[in-house]
Amino acid sequence: MKKVSLLFMALVCITFAKAQKSNLIMFSEQGEKFSLILNGILQNEKPETNVKVTDLVAPSYKLKIIFEDSFRTIYFNEPGVEATYCVKRNNKGEYVARYQNEVPIAQAPAPPAGQKVIVYSTVAPAPTPTTVVSTTQTTTTTTAGNAPPPQGNASMGMGIQVNDPELGVNMNFNIGGANMTGSSSSTSYSSTTTTTTSSSSSTPPPPPPPPAPVSYLPGYSGAIGCPIPMSPNDFEALKSTISSKTFEDSKLTIAKQSISSNCLMASQVREIVKLFTFEDNKLAFAKYAYAYTYDIGNYFKINDAFTFESSIFRV
Repeated sequence: MKKVSLLFMALVCITFAKAQKSNLIMFSEQGEKFSLILNGILQNEKPETNVKVTDLVAPSYKLKIIFEDSFRTIYFNEPGVEATYCVKRNNKGEYVARYQNEVPIAQAPAPPAGQKVIVYSTVAPAPTPTTVVSTTQTTTTTTAGNAPPPQGNASMGMGIQVNDPELGVNMNFNIGGANMTGSSSSTSYSSTTTTTTSSSSSTPPPPPPPPAPVSYLPGYSGAIGCPIPMSPNDFEALKSTISSKTFEDSKLTIAKQSISSNCLMASQVREIVKLFTFEDNKLAFAKYAYAYTYDIGNYFKINDAFTFESSIFRV
């Protein structure tokens, strides 16, 4: 009965947390355009200077901000509020994300002009289609004169006959089958030229989205907190190193240092929590490890590693 009540309270806590939605606003201080990736999914189809993402329901997200020459990764965890961050360069010339402010969702102001508002999606946007424009130009030229057209397949024949009553001479000309006697002809012609040109205009496609994340936990479809969990062999080595230490403070320090550059399953976090004797150290590690957990939707599984029920509500 005690375990059933404990599981019920944990599920109620998790359900309440997931019911809260949050918004995220990211903007660059100097107007640099960037692409925003949440949990491995590209959100804006082209780089922007100010991006707002709405309807975030997971308790935390891993963000990557990609500029033309660098990127910055942070963790976002502000349920029920609209949080604003500013992206800028520090004194070393590196991009950093600085917290600005937050406001409850219900009190959030309307987005200003120029801000890209995106509803969070787990599918990357499709590239912008290419538009093709075709134009046709027709030119007509008309020339009049006493000369035949400058082009064409015309044949010409000429015959001369001399006959005069007194001298026995009479002149008769035959040109192209037309008889002309003592006269000249005037000829006009026209030519038509048609020119067709085609041009295409397109918007440069956004940077290609990262490949679809690989599922390291078959059957799990919840939120992802970090990309690639630690392999079983590496995890066993980590547990052995932590267990070899005598003092709890040393165990906690090594555990935090080890996972700060790695990713764990919720079940692996639970196993490390059980290596600590004191409840405060168990709780401290459980809080720290949340940001480095792959299947954060299963984080309730660590509850049975605590000695006291009260610790469940302090994670």
